[in-house]
Amino acid sequence: MNRLHSSVDDAMQQDVCRLLIDGEWVEGAGPRLSVRDKYRQHEFASLTLADAAQVKLAVDCAQAAFERGVPVAFERGAVLERAAALVEARLDDFVRTMQMEAGFTASDATGEVRRCIQTLKLSAEEARRVAGDVIPLAGAPNQAGRLAFTLRVPLGIVAAITPFNSPLNTVAHKVAPGFAAGNAVILKPSTNTPLTACKLAAVLIEAGLPRGFLSVLHGSADVVKWLQEDDRVRFFAFTGSTEVGRKIQQAAGLRRTQMELGSIASTILCDDVQLDVALPKVVNAGYRKAGQVCTSVQLLLVHQSLLKEVETRLTQLVKALPYGDPQDPKTVVGPVISENEAVRIDAWIQAAVAAGARCLVGGQRQGSVVPPTLLTAIDDSMNVGCCEIFGPVVCIVPFTTLDEAIARVNSTPFGLASGIFTNRLGDAFAAAQRLEVGGVHINETSSSRVDLMPYGGSKDSGFGREGPHYAVQEMTEERIVTFTTC
Repeated sequence: MNRLHSSVDDAMQQDVCRLLIDGEWVEGAGPRLSVRDKYRQHEFASLTLADAAQVKLAVDCAQAAFERGVPVAFERGAVLERAAALVEARLDDFVRTMQMEAGFTASDATGEVRRCIQTLKLSAEEARRVAGDVIPLAGAPNQAGRLAFTLRVPLGIVAAITPFNSPLNTVAHKVAPGFAAGNAVILKPSTNTPLTACKLAAVLIEAGLPRGFLSVLHGSADVVKWLQEDDRVRFFAFTGSTEVGRKIQQAAGLRRTQMELGSIASTILCDDVQLDVALPKVVNAGYRKAGQVCTSVQLLLVHQSLLKEVETRLTQLVKALPYGDPQDPKTVVGPVISENEAVRIDAWIQAAVAAGARCLVGGQRQGSVVPPTLLTAIDDSMNVGCCEIFGPVVCIVPFTTLDEAIARVNSTPFGLASGIFTNRLGDAFAAAQRLEVGGVHINETSSSRVDLMPYGGSKDSGFGREGPHYAVQEMTEERIVTFTTC
């Protein structure tokens, strides 16, 4: 295998985040953008954007690499295993980077790195077992002596478009299965969090990823548009807003896509819930990464008989959450991605209170930090009740029957994931069968995800599935092969 030397120093030169094209880190020909510390708001690095010519060059090189020959399955797995070990060895550096550019606390950043390691290892396993099926043709009339099997073959070039709120593990969930399946991957990370993606790309090259099988292009909508205009890009894997996802899907035409889009995630607390178990999980799921997770608990549906107790106990738990500087080891809730987003979230909270909601916990916004907020007495006419907040805000909504709770969850256009806490088997099965979401988690929150499981949504939350095994299936196509004896 052609192994290239790469390092973080190659990806970053004088605090400038560069492009990766054909195994080389190069300056972008487009404008330069700032990369800011999300808490202190000062520029600590910059990135140069790709222009149309560089996007075409990246596609040219990716296509050439794919046509030169895909590394065999064992080698693909070995590259990904070595990458997992390198990420683990550099855990502290990845954590420090995400604390600055994503505003993650030490706990959130460490969790992101640990999950990335698992995603790389799982993808290494999947690389070695990409396989089709044997078809029993002899079971059909007049097919005696004929053999058939299917192959799973890579598509060619995969474009991976990733968000700021999971700048390492979501990148791994697209890049690693893409390569495990035998594709060349062109990554466009968020311009808010480019350093983490570049460091992972440098690790993959150091681990032996062949030249041209990974490109990194910095930019915004223009880069995506240029990729869409090139029919050699066969698959688009996107995580982001429903609005942007809809545009990407429309431009993809007959090409395949995987869309992980917006959400209003709900968790249901039935009247038999064990609150000592459920409430700490709700707090973690509602406020980790400052609520900037697609499956963060936004609506907490609580049985009417437990409403007062849940309000009281949850108020105490949320009040106890330290918030502020993500580099303070005591901090649990750090900043959101920008001050503009913090202003928006704060405005939604204030508008809800003005319309009759009660704020049980909350406080004055401080720059890009929104204090952990707990609302009750909301309704679905308020932004906090009908739009994705994507911030550290949990809203308590009472219900009297499970039918009512299920209807409330299904009333939104989204359907990514839901949780339900109950020990009644009938209620658990009802939720599993009737909630219109991609994942139903019994006695867990909506944000319960293990990296080997299939992960994706329905309705306006998208389609297709992440999880290395399932992503490899998405990023390959099935080919039937038959043999007839003469």
